[in-house]
Amino acid sequence: MTRYRLHYFPESGNSYKLALMLTLCGQSFTPVWTDFGGGVTRTAAWRETVNPMGEIPVLEEDGMRLTQTGPILLRLADRYGRFGGRDAADRFEVLRWLFWDNQKLSGFMAAYRYARAFTPAPDPQVLAWQKRRIDDFLGILGAAVERRPFIAGEQPTVADLSLCGYLVFPPEESGYDLAADHPAVHAWLHRIAALPGWQAPYDLLPGQRLPRYV
Repeated sequence: MTRYRLHYFPESGNSYKLALMLTLCGQSFTPVWTDFGGGVTRTAAWRETVNPMGEIPVLEEDGMRLTQTGPILLRLADRYGRFGGRDAADRFEVLRWLFWDNQKLSGFMAAYRYARAFTPAPDPQVLAWQKRRIDDFLGILGAAVERRPFIAGEQPTVADLSLCGYLVFPPEESGYDLAADHPAVHAWLHRIAALPGWQAPYDLLPGQRLPRYV
């Protein structure tokens, strides 16, 4: 049986994606809290011993360290035969949305939410610019999941788990009322939350939290 260790910090949506995938696949993992707020991932020692890319999360499989959330999700989907798509068309959609999410929705929402909630004096002009982009991305996502239950079709995939990763934290952190402003996205998140074994981020990711300013 593969033994997993997940290096994470609780506010990390990318860490949550991996924790959720493992949990939905019936796998346990040892949580390894990382002092991201204290800057440990920027130190030479941490990059030499944990991840030379300087990023969280890192998933250890029997001591082998894996980085980059999208490829890890695909690896787990292949290993456990779950959430990978039913056929070639589904798998293409999974890849398409994983790449889009990494560059667009998760990329922008992670930076926006972190600055808004976890820094003491974010630049309001920067936040406004980021929010305009995020609203556009949420509109694209909402239009897709309004037409079908999940992003690649009738069944959930790792693309859904990736896309939802930064949208299920407490709304106080992002300031978004998805039920009011993006109802199709809100309904889709409820479909994901109905999956057997689903848990919210801070239930899966314990440990010391970052100071919050909102």
